[in-house]
Amino acid sequence: MSEIAKIELEGKTYEFPVITGTENEKAIDISKLRDTTGYVTLDTGYKNTGATKSAITFLDGEKGILHYRGYPIEQLAEKATFIEVAYLLIYGALPTQAQLDSFSNSITKHTLVHEDMKQFFEAYPAKAHPMGVLASMVCSLSTFYPESLDPNRSAEAKDLTIHRLLAKLPTLAAWSYKNAMRHPFMYPKNEYDYCGNFLHMMFAMPTEDYKIDPVVVSALNKLLILHADHEQNCSTSTVRIVGSSQANLYATISAGISALWGPLHGGANQAVIEMLEKIHNDGGDVDKWVAKAKDKDDPFRLMGFGHRVYKNFDPRATIIKKACDDVLEKMGINDPMLEIAKKLEKVALEDEYFKARNLYPNVDFYSGIIYRALGIPTEMFTVMFALGRLPGWISQWKEMTENNEPIGRPRQIYTGATPRDYVEISKR
Repeated sequence: MSEIAKIELEGKTYEFPVITGTENEKAIDISKLRDTTGYVTLDTGYKNTGATKSAITFLDGEKGILHYRGYPIEQLAEKATFIEVAYLLIYGALPTQAQLDSFSNSITKHTLVHEDMKQFFEAYPAKAHPMGVLASMVCSLSTFYPESLDPNRSAEAKDLTIHRLLAKLPTLAAWSYKNAMRHPFMYPKNEYDYCGNFLHMMFAMPTEDYKIDPVVVSALNKLLILHADHEQNCSTSTVRIVGSSQANLYATISAGISALWGPLHGGANQAVIEMLEKIHNDGGDVDKWVAKAKDKDDPFRLMGFGHRVYKNFDPRATIIKKACDDVLEKMGINDPMLEIAKKLEKVALEDEYFKARNLYPNVDFYSGIIYRALGIPTEMFTVMFALGRLPGWISQWKEMTENNEPIGRPRQIYTGATPRDYVEISKR
């Protein structure tokens, strides 16, 4: 017998079905609550509201579990490439070799952007934040591919739009950095893989031979995989609700980029580096700042420790810590900020105060360190996050459109003025 939830309102009892997910998650289906009772629910921030059913990502914060399409993140980060994971998220299954080759070749063919877009870059000031530039550029792609505006186009045409976006985002991301530096743009090279091509466009110069380091490529590959999707977070929910209006994919992803730009969402790894710089500029006394973090009356908080969703540990942090160690050892970097980071990490892993409160280093802590070691400027950190999250956003958009989900339309509880009459301005 199916489970039923009962709600009693004004002396009447109403029954609503209980839905159980494949991982035994429970939800009360209140989709007919307003129609049957006249009531709506109030859930500020949607912390207890399931806005959709999804087969893409399973996340259990209590147990530290993250699965993409049923595959543990640990296995994917160790054995897969980012492009393979992108295919998995978007199409629902791991690709065969033939499917992967076709997918990769299609992306390789579309890495160039229209030459007219270079003029857009040149119009931005050098100090323009790269996330603002990236969001604008992605939205602008819809003007170069007007066929993407048709919500009823064929599956093949939608796939072409998806492949174009996956191919062009690294180019636009790297060019946003080059524009800020006032360096010449580097065109993509088809002989490189996805991550290697991005590094080439970021750091190569016309007069220099930039060598792609496999250790760096491996670390970047893992970072992008770990950020590829994370269930119904702020930017993903933004993508789904904007996409529900049948806005084109480029505009929809641009909205997701804008949501990710917020410091409470995608800016966490940037905040880690800013914290390390603050400690360094203060003299580098880690013990002093740890004491400040323990002081409940001190506003200082350690950035990159603990996680709102993961209550025991962040499974992504365990994976990226190894990549972080490999990069720092390989590159032999002597950076005082990174030394401070190592000391903070040691404290968090050994100090009972932090262990008791589950304040462990999370993925943002290690990703910020890696990006700094690679020479990626702090303002580009959120761009890197967007680069990794793209296939997740696309898969969520694709799932929503294929399920013919209705346009998003949350309700509210009105708390404003009651009806009143207009008063002429002379009498106010």
